Amino acid sequence: MAIGPLEFVADPALSLQLLAWILAGATLGTLSGLVPGLHANNFALLLAGFAPAVPGSPLFVGCAMLAAGVVHTFLNAVPAMALGVPDAEMAVTALPGHRMVLEGRGYEAIRLSALGSLLAVLAAVPLAIPVTEAVTAVYPTIRDNLSLVLAMVVVALVASERTWRTKAAAMLSFSLAAGLGALTLDLSPEAPLTAGGTLAPLFAGLFGAPVLIDAIFGSGIPRQDEETLEISSRLVGLTAVAGALAGAVVGYIPGISAAIAAVVVLVFVPGGAGDRGYIVATSGVDTSNMIFALFALVAIGQPRTGVMVAFENANAPLELPILIGTVLVAGVLGFVLVIVVGDTYLEIVGQLTYWKISAVVLTLLCILSYLFTGVIGIAIFAVAAAIGMVPVRLRARRVHLMGVLIGPLMLGV
Repeated sequence: MAIGPLEFVADPALSLQLLAWILAGATLGTLSGLVPGLHANNFALLLAGFAPAVPGSPLFVGCAMLAAGVVHTFLNAVPAMALGVPDAEMAVTALPGHRMVLEGRGYEAIRLSALGSLLAVLAAVPLAIPVTEAVTAVYPTIRDNLSLVLAMVVVALVASERTWRTKAAAMLSFSLAAGLGALTLDLSPEAPLTAGGTLAPLFAGLFGAPVLIDAIFGSGIPRQDEETLEISSRLVGLTAVAGALAGAVVGYIPGISAAIAAVVVLVFVPGGAGDRGYIVATSGVDTSNMIFALFALVAIGQPRTGVMVAFENANAPLELPILIGTVLVAGVLGFVLVIVVGDTYLEIVGQLTYWKISAVVLTLLCILSYLFTGVIGIAIFAVAAAIGMVPVRLRARRVHLMGVLIGPLMLGV
């Protein structure tokens, strides 16, 4: 991918207008990140639908979408830790983060996640061009052998389980999720909102509902005290960079989610990092994915996230200097917001009756499933929730449930 020298020209009026759009996008990303089951993709697709009627250049509308996506990847860690309700990208992170919350280290966990995301932004921006050039060179081979690549990923994920029992549970979980995906992904049900799709009830059921169901019988969130980081700055840096590099895989190869890349990150996370390093790394995967997805759209013309799909639908021009600046500004905003809002979020949740919160959020996920996919969305949500309980009960990693995407892609269904 050939990118010429960048030239920056200052225009105060346009700069202020751009900043206003970035702030608007950051607000949407904050809302989507803090509401369990609601993804920035839904906001982006809604914004794309209204884009022709919105006063402003397509570039600024695109910047708002990009800012929403970046800030969302910072804030979605908060409900994942406080409520145990991850979106698809945060499905693996939720468990280590939730463990820290139960140990009274929720403030620390939030700061680790914020650091992982911010450092990933700072690492991914300079890495994006060389990584994109390398991936572009091999992309035709990957595309022509995608089924084989995905099959190798599945084998590696199953092999990562420690016992034969959990390996069998992994295969069962993958097969059930893949079957559900094959039956539902191509559906286009009528729904109150046009910015939905079956991914909303699928991910809410597979990854959110099982944790909520178990949480109904839990004891809630204990008092949160410590916010001091009990991990060295060296380990934070290493794990964040590992997450940023893994995010490149997510950005370029279809079917590979941040949850799957998080398992790969484990290979690069030093042994002493534990849950803390894992939170840093997986947060880095989620955020850097947004940056590499942007460069993937530039290099190979393929949108890899819902935000990038909406960006393309809005006919936003690929002005990389402005878009990279948007990512950096949104990253700083996300870092500040996740710490300020995250601490308050934990305090509020800690004062409420936990089983009631879980019941309310389950109801919310049902409502969102209906809004995005109609009546059939509630049925999909219920079936997905049942399948989502399989790895939980059989003690396998929930990442195998990403078979809902990998399976149909691998089999060409």
